[in-house]
Amino acid sequence: MTATILAWSVTAAQLMLVAAMACNTYRLIIGPRAQDRVLCLDALYVNAMLLVLTFGIRTGNALYFEAALVISLLGFISTVALAKFLMRGEVIE
Repeated sequence: MTATILAWSVTAAQLMLVAAMACNTYRLIIGPRAQDRVLCLDALYVNAMLLVLTFGIRTGNALYFEAALVISLLGFISTVALAKFLMRGEVIE
């Protein structure tokens, strides 16, 4: 694979991820129920993590991969906390 094809592929992936984040943000604002908003936040953090990973692929810097790991851990914990809050009305028992 040549460097040009890789650069174009990463750029196309970044543009598609930004478009997906825009769609998620629209649904987050318009979403009729709280469950829709939690699902959009979940998809939004996954898209953000993948966008950071594509920046890491483009630059070759390992710091981006560590940042993506932190984003994924915090996103998972926040999704669980929001789901628990919606089910019971409280996060900490």
